[in-house]
Amino acid sequence: MKKDVLMITHFIRGSIEGRFEYIASKLVDVGCNVEMVTSNFSHNLKKKRQFNDFEHFPFQLTMLDEPIYKKNVSLERFYSHFIMAKNLKKYLYNRKKPDVIYCSIPSLDVAKVAADYAKDNKIKFIIDIQDLWPEAFKLVFNIPIISSIVLYPMKKKADSIYSAADEIVAVSETYAQRARCVNNKSTTTHSVFLGTELSAFDKLVKDNSFHRNSKDEFWLVYIGTLGHSYDIETVIDALKIINSKGIKNFKFIVMGDGPLKSKFEKYAQEKGINAKFTGSLPYDQMVGILSSCDVAVNPISKGAAQSIINKHGDYAAAGLPVISTQESNEYRKLVDEYQMGLNCKNSDAEDVARNILSLYKDQTMRKTMAQNSRRLAEEKFDRKKTYQKIVELIIN
Repeated sequence: MKKDVLMITHFIRGSIEGRFEYIASKLVDVGCNVEMVTSNFSHNLKKKRQFNDFEHFPFQLTMLDEPIYKKNVSLERFYSHFIMAKNLKKYLYNRKKPDVIYCSIPSLDVAKVAADYAKDNKIKFIIDIQDLWPEAFKLVFNIPIISSIVLYPMKKKADSIYSAADEIVAVSETYAQRARCVNNKSTTTHSVFLGTELSAFDKLVKDNSFHRNSKDEFWLVYIGTLGHSYDIETVIDALKIINSKGIKNFKFIVMGDGPLKSKFEKYAQEKGINAKFTGSLPYDQMVGILSSCDVAVNPISKGAAQSIINKHGDYAAAGLPVISTQESNEYRKLVDEYQMGLNCKNSDAEDVARNILSLYKDQTMRKTMAQNSRRLAEEKFDRKKTYQKIVELIIN
């Protein structure tokens, strides 16, 4: 008899590159019946989805209604999540009981409904932690004591979800241990980085090769969200310092979108930096440009909760040395262990500039670190190998 797997995820990419979409496809390959339940609202695009927005998936896709919200941090968003959770609860209690539920976190509202449903019906409940809430909000809403009081209900809800899990999967060991400290049911945790399937990534690079007009330019690249968690201004300040030393051939490529995009663009113009803000690009196009760059930057803001994130896997797959300001010990250790980049002092433009110049001037070091970066991708970020652990966990 085929195992009936219900996957619940509030935020999805909508293509096979997405973590849940990829796992669901692999579960179908091994004979599972898979349904993925998600929202009909795109968090990234801030608009309602249609079924023709998606690739043709080999599993059942169910989209529940969720109200539109315009800002990531707003009461409107929390109300939207509340309604989504309410609709999920109604859907679950009118659906045939699955054998196992695999649920992403965040959002907490949706995951709490899934946890309660699994408990009430004695269904195996596996969580996949992709971000830490409320920790992620503390960077935006950072008022001593008051922040902790306001965010306490969210922390209590997170603890309740974590403690209900029969198995804990997370995109980093840091996130896994956060859940493990309040869970008495699961004896082990499973840290599986987001990553990408390297063979597919390499084909995208080949099919979308990007020709640089000027070989004399040195391209520094950032991919991802342009929001409060990412310190793009320090990178711009570092490039200003480099310019002041008479080195004028740097170009800063920024691929992504977010609430602070216009602010960062304006800051780069004010500082006289040669920067190209492309906005959000299709993944294949982004990969082609990324792989033509020289060095990647990972400028995580001070106090941010991020550990191992999407851009880390893409940078490694592209074989790029990384300049990182991230405070997370887990990622800093990877940078040092694999010798695939340079860790900098957080928010210190002088230190960032110094390390960028080290890679710029030392071609041998840059080449070695590029090779080590790709080795990291092959050992830690190749989904074809690493995601098999998740598939086996679900079917067993």
